[in-house]
Amino acid sequence: MASTYAAGGNGSIQLKGASELARGLKKAGADMKDLRQVNKEAAQIVVPEAKNLAPKGKTGKLAASVRAGATQKAGVVRAGSKRVPYAGVIDYGWPGHNIKPTHFANQAAKNTEPQWTQLYADAVQKIINRITTGDISK
Repeated sequence: MASTYAAGGNGSIQLKGASELARGLKKAGADMKDLRQVNKEAAQIVVPEAKNLAPKGKTGKLAASVRAGATQKAGVVRAGSKRVPYAGVIDYGWPGHNIKPTHFANQAAKNTEPQWTQLYADAVQKIINRITTGDISK
């Protein structure tokens, strides 16, 4: 399965074709909460690596702010908070201020890609098995 790394204020990992998969599973009667949980698990795989790769600076607040989230369509690795408003600048850079990007979140996703893509493959196969056996209640 291919993956895409989205840039922005918060980085995210998205499975290409996730929307189509979600529509197909919904038509088949699968519980979409299944995908949200798998997306969260995938993001949780990336978080330790992102924390490890995040520049530590003097306080380590950036690394400490890295956390996992999810929707039905994507696992999300977030960094930053009100106390750490510079997370996006550190990750994506700010050329106008000569701050080079570190891309620590994207690199973490790439480094852990075999683990989270396998998680998706296993989860999708379980859902397909449930649909083909007619047991979509689990």
